[in-house]
Amino acid sequence: QVQLVESGGGLVQAGNSLNISCAASGRTYSDYAMGWLRQAPGKEREFVAAINRSGTMTYYADSVKGRFTIARDNAKRTVYLQMNSLKPEDTAVYYCAGEISYGSRWYSIFERDILGSWGQGTQVTVSS
Repeated sequence: QVQLVESGGGLVQAGNSLNISCAASGRTYSDYAMGWLRQAPGKEREFVAAINRSGTMTYYADSVKGRFTIARDNAKRTVYLQMNSLKPEDTAVYYCAGEISYGSRWYSIFERDILGSWGQGTQVTVSS
């Protein structure tokens, strides 16, 4: 497993941007596909975005496609989520997660929430 620590959450107004980060430790980090999931109050946790281990492929939930961008810097062991045009419905605790995954549907484990490594979460609040 890898150990994950999120940072960068906060309060922003609708329409603005926010960038959150996830710092990873552990020798096998570069083998992990990484992603972001979120959980709003009273709702189930949902998939947001994922990136493969090399950073060459990304996958997004329809609700954030075109507004959010996931990236990773393996040298810095960090995953980022750039969130633009934020909406009040984006308000949630955002979790960084990772798992070793290969194949053409490498992102499916994020959609299905079958992940072994988790951060503690960072709160993102979007005011209207």
